[in-house]
Amino acid sequence: MSGLFENLSGAKGLRAQGANQQRIEEFNAQVKEQEAKAALLRSGFDQERQAKEAERIKSRVQARIGAAGGTGSPVAVDITAEQASELELENLLIGFEGEVAAQQARTSADLSRLQGELAFKSGKAAARRANIGFATQLAGLGTTFLTGFGGGGGGGSAGFEGPPRP
Repeated sequence: MSGLFENLSGAKGLRAQGANQQRIEEFNAQVKEQEAKAALLRSGFDQERQAKEAERIKSRVQARIGAAGGTGSPVAVDITAEQASELELENLLIGFEGEVAAQQARTSADLSRLQGELAFKSGKAAARRANIGFATQLAGLGTTFLTGFGGGGGGGSAGFEGPPRP
């Protein structure tokens, strides 16, 4: 009987709607977690690619300094050290940006899960309200129905007078 009551009150649909929204939010969370992993992998790949390019740049700088005959000068050493430092900072920045993107995606995943939980709980609460409202309507209909037959809604035979007298 409760299944019929749930269908008539609309509570079953409200509960299902909340559960469906929770499943959607969980899916969104899983997508965001995959985005976080992808951001870390992408930044790792970019760091590796940048490190290889940095080695090529350092080699070219060294070759140009050598071709100019200035490999032993303090200026050449400073230029090489500064170039290496800038390339290292660029590499660290790539890693940092990947970490930030991953953390943003993880935070978004957490938020989706919280929204899913709220949707589920909201669906349950709406279902309870629908059941209470429907039960109240039924109780009101029952009282009206009984009053219409002279029962007054009080039950028993207090309102029954018997057959009409001639």
